[in-house]
Formats: sequence, structure tokens, C-alpha cells
Amino acid sequence: MRLSIIIPVYNERATITEVLARVQAVDLKTEIVVVDDASNDGTAEWLKDWVTQQSKEVTLCHHERNRGKGAAIRTGLQEITGDYVIIQDGDLEYDPNDYVRLLEPLLNGQSRVVYGSRFLGGQHGMFFTQWAGNASLTKLTNLLFRSSLTDMETCYKIFDKNLICSLNLTSNRFDIEPELTAKVLKQGLKIIEVPISYTGRSYSKGKKINWRDFVSAIWTLLRLRL
Repeated sequence: MRLSIIIPVYNERATITEVLARVQAVDLKTEIVVVDDASNDGTAEWLKDWVTQQSKEVTLCHHERNRGKGAAIRTGLQEITGDYVIIQDGDLEYDPNDYVRLLEPLLNGQSRVVYGSRFLGGQHGMFFTQWAGNASLTKLTNLLFRSSLTDMETCYKIFDKNLICSLNLTSNRFDIEPELTAKVLKQGLKIIEVPISYTGRSYSKGKKINWRDFVSAIWTLLRLRL
């Protein structure tokens, strides 16, 4: 079993060193695919130097212009060769030590999709507006698709490779999250959630979903349902 880890990165020079160190420290057979989404803070240059020093399997892709998280994930999917795929943000909000826990339902044959829920893990560490937006989108997802998710917007989504590559994803920005979820649920597939740890960043340090992304997520859910 090999796990492919797609890391979309945009202006994460302050955190990417530690993120990659934590990812590489996980005791699993992995491949790392980093997609730099036209960073302009030194991240792209640092990544090029870092990749040349690696003995482990690492692929670096670069966008000539900033296209968004969804576009970066779609670029990464073109490079992966593992059996399972997980998305890892380039900040320090999510802990790669949770990979093993996320993989268990897949390896046991319980599901082809597993989500890491920040709300099942105790204190979620979100600001009220972030929590309210996520809760609203999750409830709308459950209403439209008759699901019972607690955290639709989580970054930690892990898939059977063949499944995610068959979804024909088109989103470029944060609407990749509802698109992934809607297309899985429309197929009648079960999404298992497991608790994960989460350390939220402030609005000044992190890139949060804004009102345009919120509206886009609603439209994506409605469009794919109807």
C-alpha cells in the first residue's frame, strides 16, 4: 500500500518547511506531490532547492499563475501513482500523524472515502465565523444528499485513487471541497468520518474561505444535486 500526498501550496514560506518535515516523518510508504500555485513569497524558490536534496520520492509542479486550491489538486492528481490519495494543506493546521487513523477504514474495506472531522476530535479551534460557515455548508450538504457529515469542508479527505480520479473534477478554488463531496454522495458511496486534531490559524496568518467562496460552495452543491 502506498499513500499519495498532494500538497497545494501558495505563499506558505513560513510553514512549508515544518509541514514537509512532519509529512516525511510519517511511518508509511508514501509519495509526495507538491503543487506550487504561483507563490511570490519565496516558497517556489525554496521548494526547488528542497526537492533536489530529497532521496524520497517527491514530485514538484508549478503553476505559472495563481489558479486556486482546486486547480492545484487537479494538477496533483495527474501525477500520483499511489493506491490512496490524501490532501495536505501547506500550513500547520492539520497533523500528518492522523494519516494512519484515516487509512484504517479504507484498508479494512469499510469505505472508499474517509473524512477527518475536526468536530469529532473535541475542541475545533475555529473562529465563530469560520465555524458558522462550515456548519451551514455541512448542513446544506446533509439536506441535499441525505448524508450525516459533521465536517464537509475538512482538508483531510482520503480516497481510493481510482475513485477520485474518476470524478472528473472541474473546480479551481475552494469549491473543490463541495464538488468532491457531492460527486461521491451522488454515487451512493458511504463517507466515513474519523476524529482528527486541528490547530486553527488566525485570519491574519491563514487563508480562510471568504463570502465569495461561501456563495460558490452553495452554488456548487445545488448545481450538482439538481
